[in-house]
Amino acid sequence: MNDLPILTILTFLPVVGSSFILFMRDGLSGLNRLTALGTSLIALVITIALWLNFDGANSGYQFEQRLSWIPTIGVEYHVGVDGLGMAMVLLTGLLVPFALFVSPGGEGRGYYSLVLFLQAGLFGTFTALNFVHWFVFWELALIPAFFLIKGWGGRLADRAALQFFIYTMVGSIALLLAFLALFLAAGRLELVQPFGFAALAEAAQSGQIAPALAVSLQLFETFSTEQGLMQFIFCLSLLGFAVKLPIWPFHTWLPATYTEAPTPVTMLLTGAMSKMGAYGLLRILLPIFPREIMALQTPLLWLAIASVVLGAAAALRQSDLKRILAYSSVNHLGYVALAVFASVSYMVDEGAALAERSAALNGAVLQMFNHGITAAALFGFVSLIERRAGGLRGLDDFGGLRKVAPVFTGLFGISLFASLGLPGLNGFVGEFLIFKGVFALKAWAAVFALPGLLLTAWLLLNVLQRVFSGPLNERWKEFPDLTPRELWIMIPPTALMFALGIWPQWLLGKLNETLKALAAVL
Repeated sequence: MNDLPILTILTFLPVVGSSFILFMRDGLSGLNRLTALGTSLIALVITIALWLNFDGANSGYQFEQRLSWIPTIGVEYHVGVDGLGMAMVLLTGLLVPFALFVSPGGEGRGYYSLVLFLQAGLFGTFTALNFVHWFVFWELALIPAFFLIKGWGGRLADRAALQFFIYTMVGSIALLLAFLALFLAAGRLELVQPFGFAALAEAAQSGQIAPALAVSLQLFETFSTEQGLMQFIFCLSLLGFAVKLPIWPFHTWLPATYTEAPTPVTMLLTGAMSKMGAYGLLRILLPIFPREIMALQTPLLWLAIASVVLGAAAALRQSDLKRILAYSSVNHLGYVALAVFASVSYMVDEGAALAERSAALNGAVLQMFNHGITAAALFGFVSLIERRAGGLRGLDDFGGLRKVAPVFTGLFGISLFASLGLPGLNGFVGEFLIFKGVFALKAWAAVFALPGLLLTAWLLLNVLQRVFSGPLNERWKEFPDLTPRELWIMIPPTALMFALGIWPQWLLGKLNETLKALAAVL
């Protein structure tokens, strides 16, 4: 399989399916949906084949392909995956057909075409190893997401889509400026691949980037030291990823966007697109800016703690199920930022430090994967509730649904317990590894983040109690339980929650060597 351009095939397969749908005649909504599902399922089969053939004992990139693209400035079409990239590719392959199955149908060819185009952007982002190539797909993923929110969203969708676009574009512009500065420094160093992530990381770790930047940009008047200039470039880069992740206080676009987007699209926004920001922290910021993260570690950790605690606290104040889950996503992804920022910490015993950094980083990637599955499932259940209740999704609109929909209640409850980190389900393992690593590396940060766990449990159990427990609201005495088709849609993500909770090694075994290698260079 290494001899095939398999990652290129995987990336452009959704583009082919999207184009095919666009050129179909109007009035073929059933065929549009079937084509989108078929394309996403073929992509899923390819991702599973990649996963099975991926060598977890190898920390380097696999399934690589390199082609000269813009040789005058050293830009390559360079794709490949290590354990981190492979996990995100698998997550994308799983979530897109899941969201399409949850979609009610009849949305029109534009909807299905844009979903596939979004999938191509995600695949490209998680496999690109050259900044220009990567940035193209980073931006391309924004376009279909904007039109999906605007065209098929709720009453305030136009405003939410505009807010989403502006926030992410500001972050992208900051990121682009930062990498243009790095490109100038790389040119002075005469790097063969000045936009290659690996080449930039190697130059940064050897201490060559900072002096080259200072000479290239000639900004000594503004920044008194080379380190000050590097910290400024780091902050520009961080802004792009902090918005997408999101990290407090750059999260304010998220609640409105997740609430107004059609719920299957919200499944993709929270399940996959938010992971683009976390992936950027691990793939780009940690290898290139470890010294800058260490220098600014304390304020960065406080931002992560604020995301964890304030995200959960804000969720407790909401009554709309989608807004509750939106703020809960800020809380859960805050743990990822906490692990990343803590991983640069110094310990006297370097062997112990390597073990704890590896634990924190493994927990971060496992949390990314687990949150993608669990959050998508929760939003999927909310979509089914909306469909049955004529668009209602408030906590006070329901009550006692377990009496008329016990299977629905049971599966929804499993997803809630997985989200709050119940042992035996997927959410526990990632959070345990994060706190194990962070507590050893920066004990105070772990202590201040702990209330987020308690608040998360409180808010999710509150949802379970107010929607499904207590006396039955007579308005919903005919509330239907899951149909056989819906049951078959919701069983696979539920099975994954148990599989990752009981035997997480099937995922960690593919990640560990990659993340140990990353931890070793910090």
